[in-house]
Amino acid sequence: MLGSLGVLAFSFSLPATRLAVAGMDPWFVAFGRAVVAAALAVVYLRVTRAPLPDRSQLWRLAVVAFGVVVGFPLFTSLALVTQTASHGAVAVALLPAATAVFAVLRAGERPSRVFWLASGGGLLAVLAFFVVAGGAGGGFEAADLLLLAAILACALGYAEGGALSRELGGARTICWALVVSLPVTLPVTAVSVALGDFANVNASSLFGFGYVSAISMFLGFFAWYAGLARGGVARIGQLQLVQPVLTLLWSALFLGENPGIAAVGAAVIVLICVALTQRAR
Repeated sequence: MLGSLGVLAFSFSLPATRLAVAGMDPWFVAFGRAVVAAALAVVYLRVTRAPLPDRSQLWRLAVVAFGVVVGFPLFTSLALVTQTASHGAVAVALLPAATAVFAVLRAGERPSRVFWLASGGGLLAVLAFFVVAGGAGGGFEAADLLLLAAILACALGYAEGGALSRELGGARTICWALVVSLPVTLPVTAVSVALGDFANVNASSLFGFGYVSAISMFLGFFAWYAGLARGGVARIGQLQLVQPVLTLLWSALFLGENPGIAAVGAAVIVLICVALTQRAR
């Protein structure tokens, strides 16, 4: 349930980022959201009187910050200046598999063969859907490299954060990661405000920025990291297979992008594969 809430929150991240960068400098969107979320995190940590993390936890928090606070927002913001949110959902389809790999490398998990088969089946179903629906069309572009870098950074941050949440809790993990990243995010945000182009800021771009700041970068991780810690990074991470389908739904509703009717068949296959990964050891 916690993992599903996290996926639901994250599924609108790409469309919201697309809305934000349409009227704001992408560097401000990438780092400004982290500064806003860090301000919320400081309030939460003070209200809950959270103890300071120890030195070993600080290093691991730096890994989390690199992955989900800096890496993923920066690379996706730059990529979505020229690419659509639907196209970005193709890259998100790779995230569950990448998260499972990092769960083995960073969280010490050992999923079963059934798990890997179900995970691979879900990945193939999503990728096949995008080929049929035309979401993968247009050829390989420089923005695709940015999306690939975003996926690798995000998967690393998910795995490390999920493992660390077993010690700190999901809410404190993302809050401390946001605070640890402030020496980087705050100066870059200040420079982007001074040099960026904000002539086209409107209500939709402000809404997109508000969403990625308060939900994608802050509240969504409360549920997501708690779910990863309790259910296992690799297993709960497979719930992200549903995220591309949800992203396409939001892209159609809010951005006018049309993914086609193949989404229904792909969604059924993906849900079956997700169910198998949740039942596997």
